[in-house]
Amino acid sequence: MASNVSRRDFLKGGGLAGITIAGVASLGVGSVLGTEEACAATATMTEFVYTCPVCGQHTSDYDALVKHFDGTHPGAAVPQAVALTINGTTFMAQVEPQWTLRETLLYAVGLTGNAKQMCDRGACGSCSVLIDGVPALSCSVLAVECEGRQIETSEGIAADPAYRPLFESYVKHDASQCGYCTPGHLTVAKYILTKYGDPSADQIRAELAGNICRCGTYSRHVAAIQEAAASLKGGN
Repeated sequence: MASNVSRRDFLKGGGLAGITIAGVASLGVGSVLGTEEACAATATMTEFVYTCPVCGQHTSDYDALVKHFDGTHPGAAVPQAVALTINGTTFMAQVEPQWTLRETLLYAVGLTGNAKQMCDRGACGSCSVLIDGVPALSCSVLAVECEGRQIETSEGIAADPAYRPLFESYVKHDASQCGYCTPGHLTVAKYILTKYGDPSADQIRAELAGNICRCGTYSRHVAAIQEAAASLKGGN
């Protein structure tokens, strides 16, 4: 049966579908361009659930979990918890001793930006967070090593109005396509802007050398960061 759809119509339809897919993939960046209140709401998770690994009972805070063990499972080892400060909020996170910071961000905190698993071998940079202001691979750092340190994720940067120009320039230059590498690039981008103020293209490339972009938008990252630097310098 002959089709009435021309090659031009088919390609036009495919193009629209591609735009839709790209829009979904870039949601992590595009969504932060809403109101500042909406950005702030995604920066932290404050309603944590602590789970007893013996019987599965949930408690609202860690102290309640400890009391549950004392009364219901006397003698059993209480699950380990660590005090983490993430995006300015400090809380007790229930963790396993072997959990990486990436796993903790995802499973204990509920932040998904830098916590999605990509290579999980410290080779791609997509899980990069800032620890005490310096980029670190969250898949290669244990959560228990981060107690007392300041952790910042892409969600926290997005919630800071001062860095809105960075996200706007990433959208403008289409530096985010599939979206997997974007959170890691954005956290390192903040480090670059903080360290250099007005970074050169070579400085940006050197600092982003550990961040792989599987869509190959490397030159766009440079353009986006330099434009953000100009906006921040001008107070826009």
